[in-house]
Amino acid sequence: MEELTGSAGSDGDIAALAEIVASVESVAAQLTAAQVAEVRLLAQAGQLAEKQASGARANVRVHDMALRAIAAEVGGVLRLTDRTVQQRIGEAREIVECYPAALAEWEAGCLTRGHVRVIVDAGAVVPPALRAEFEREAIARCRIDTPNRVRAGLEILAERMADRSFTDRHRDACTSRAVRVVPGRNGMSDVVASVPTVIADGVFDRLTQQAQSVVDARESGDDDARTIDQVRADVFADLLLAGSPSLDPTATGDAPGVLGAIRAQVQVIVPVLTLLGADDGPVDLVGRSPIDADTARCLAANASNWARVLTEPIQGVVLAVDRYSTPWPQRRYLRARDQHCRFPGCRRAAIRCEIDHTIDAALGGPTALWNLAHLCQRHHSMKQFTRWKVRQLPGGVLEWTSPTGRIYREDAPAPPVFFAPAAIAGSASAPF
Repeated sequence: MEELTGSAGSDGDIAALAEIVASVESVAAQLTAAQVAEVRLLAQAGQLAEKQASGARANVRVHDMALRAIAAEVGGVLRLTDRTVQQRIGEAREIVECYPAALAEWEAGCLTRGHVRVIVDAGAVVPPALRAEFEREAIARCRIDTPNRVRAGLEILAERMADRSFTDRHRDACTSRAVRVVPGRNGMSDVVASVPTVIADGVFDRLTQQAQSVVDARESGDDDARTIDQVRADVFADLLLAGSPSLDPTATGDAPGVLGAIRAQVQVIVPVLTLLGADDGPVDLVGRSPIDADTARCLAANASNWARVLTEPIQGVVLAVDRYSTPWPQRRYLRARDQHCRFPGCRRAAIRCEIDHTIDAALGGPTALWNLAHLCQRHHSMKQFTRWKVRQLPGGVLEWTSPTGRIYREDAPAPPVFFAPAAIAGSASAPF
C-alpha cells in the first residue's frame, strides 16, 4: 500500500495543531464562563426590575418601565439597544429560573450554549409540573450529540408532555402573526412575515405560479433575463405596493380613503449632488439602511412633494428648511434635523416617532425648536416614567443621564454631505 505523505502533516505540524486545539479548548472554556456569568447578571437585572415594581399592585406598566430603564442602563455599557437587552434579560431569566440544571451543565462544560437554547425553545410547550422531567431527559440526550441533531427529538418529547393540543397552541400562535423588515447589506432588506404555514405555502405557491407565467410569456429575443426568484420578488412587491386588499372596510363606509389607495411613506435624505447625477454614493433611508443613488433619484422624480433642506456644507448641520406649502414648519425642520429617534442607539425613523418637549410643556417648556426632539413611543414613555433624564444643549444635542449617573451625548445626525470635483460651494439635501 502506498504510504500517504504530506497530507497527514509532519510531527511538527501535528504538535502545532495540538497546541492550537488546546488553546481553542481553553478559550472556549473561558468564553463559556463569561457567557454563563452574563446570563446570571442579566437575570439579576430582570429580577431587580420586578422588585422595583413589586409595590405597584400588579401594575404592568410600572414593571415594564422599570425593566426598560434597567435595560437601557445595561445597553449603554454593552452598546446595544434597550430593546435588545430587554429581550436578552427575558431569555436569561427563563434559563436561570426554569432550567437551572441545564445552566449548571453548560457552566460545567458538558453542554454548549446551543444545547441550552434548543432545550429552552423545545420546552416552551411543557407545563411547569413536568419541566424538571423534560429537562433531565433533554440533558441526557444533549450530552451525546450536537444541538441540531437533538432538536427534533426534543421537540417530539416536549409535544408528548404538552398539556394542550397542537391545534389549540396554533390557534394562540396565530395571534402573534406579524410582518418585520430586517435590514440587509447593499441596499437590500428581508421582509419576514409570520403567518400560518398553510397561508405561507399558499402565498409562495401563488407567487411561483405568477412568476412562472411571466417567464413563460417571454418571447424570443426578450430582454427580460430575470430568474424566477427575481420575478417572484418583483411580483410580491408589485402586489403589495399597488394591489387592493380583498377585505377593505373603508371601501363602502365613510372612513377616509380606501386601503387600495394607500401608498407607502418613506423618508430619504438625498444630497443635491446625487439628484444632479454628480455623485453616485449611497443615500440615507432614514431608520433603515442606505439605498442606491438610482433608486433615490427615481423616488425624487416621482415624489408628489419634498422638502428642501439647507445644510452647512462641511459638517452637514441643518441651517434651514423651506416653508412653502406646509402648515408645520417646525415639524419639517425637526424631521430633517433629527432623522430618527434621539434616544441613544435607537434608529426608528422620525416619521414613526413623536415630537417630545425636552422640558415638559406641563412644566412650562415652550414649543420651540430648542426644546423639541423626536422620540419613539417606547423612549418617550421611558423619559416620562423612569429615572432616565435628558436635557437639550445648543445645536440640537441631547444629553441623556441614566439612573446610575452615566451620561450619553446624542448629537443631531448630520445629513450626508458629499463633494464632487466640480461641486459648487455649499450643498443642500432633500428629504421626501
